[in-house]
Amino acid sequence: MTDRDAEARAEILARLAASREELRRVFDPPHNSNGGSPTPGEHPGGFPRSRTMQMLMSGRGLGTLSAIAAGLLMARPGLALRLLRSLPASAVARMLLARAMTALRAKQARREG
Repeated sequence: MTDRDAEARAEILARLAASREELRRVFDPPHNSNGGSPTPGEHPGGFPRSRTMQMLMSGRGLGTLSAIAAGLLMARPGLALRLLRSLPASAVARMLLARAMTALRAKQARREG
């Protein structure tokens, strides 16, 4: 390998390392000082950004949302089922899965720590 090839290879490897670090920074959010995951909206660009979604993702928000859904289902089951069909199931499933994984990680961290 010539010196020019070695320089080009070193430059490519440096760019790859920089892009990997950027991806790590984007996909691995900063942690709290207590070692847990950040609270919603704690860092810029964090999920969820809107106050409505933050409220819905909190424990109180899920309770409120489930009470509203139960009331709607009892009062007008036809309307509730139509609304349920229009709900993006993959997004809701992803949100519930993320909450479950976060809870499991927190539980494991409490056991280990």
